[in-house]
Amino acid sequence: MDYIILDIEFNGRKFASEHPMEVIEIGAVRLDSSLQYKDEFSSLIKPIYFSTLNSFIKKKTGIPQEDIDIAARFPKVITAFQTWLDQSEDGVLLLTWGGEDMKRIIQDIRMHKMDDSYWMAATYFDLLKGVLRARGLSNDISVEGAMALLGLEPSGSAHRALDDAKMTAEIFRAIFSDLDFGRSQHYKDTFSNARERKTVKVAIKAMTSQKIVPTWELVVEHYFTDKATLADPRKVAELQEYFAAQVGRR
Repeated sequence: MDYIILDIEFNGRKFASEHPMEVIEIGAVRLDSSLQYKDEFSSLIKPIYFSTLNSFIKKKTGIPQEDIDIAARFPKVITAFQTWLDQSEDGVLLLTWGGEDMKRIIQDIRMHKMDDSYWMAATYFDLLKGVLRARGLSNDISVEGAMALLGLEPSGSAHRALDDAKMTAEIFRAIFSDLDFGRSQHYKDTFSNARERKTVKVAIKAMTSQKIVPTWELVVEHYFTDKATLADPRKVAELQEYFAAQVGRR
């Protein structure tokens, strides 16, 4: 099995919009089962929305606007990337820094009305969480922060997909023996956001401090003032499951 260290960059916006942010760059490194470098993949993508990069994204990534203007669209790039992934005859394990990369790729696949089954079936390992568990840390750290923690020397340009993938590969090599690959996973759709989950957590803490037995009904009645946020039954089911898990920890 090969290890694919994956990184993406996506465009941003300075204002509220119904249009999604999109992947604008994919970078990946392939390591063999002995953690030796085999090859790499890199491509820019011209997005449908916000194709003119704002100043923040240009400064953060250093991607020239003229390179984005002539880049291929997402369907062509993701198809080429999947073909590249399939060159690993014995399968692959994807490694990402956090869960956002998988989410963004699947979001764009769906936006372009492409079949998402390849990516929903893909097995990936969240290396960020792996590093946190291995080092007993509770707060997220950046790739650069992990490099410093492990005494590794950063190289390339931060926030360019291929360079970030290469640095992440070095982290992976350095901490490989401490990783629990039993925590590899498949992407799972989420319907609630971090703010909504925090509301549930705060509600449970407040009720417990007042010696009130927390119930889902009380959370909805007193802490979700905008009931429209709970219109989606998939979100409600997800938050109820989160509520039960949080109460079970107490």
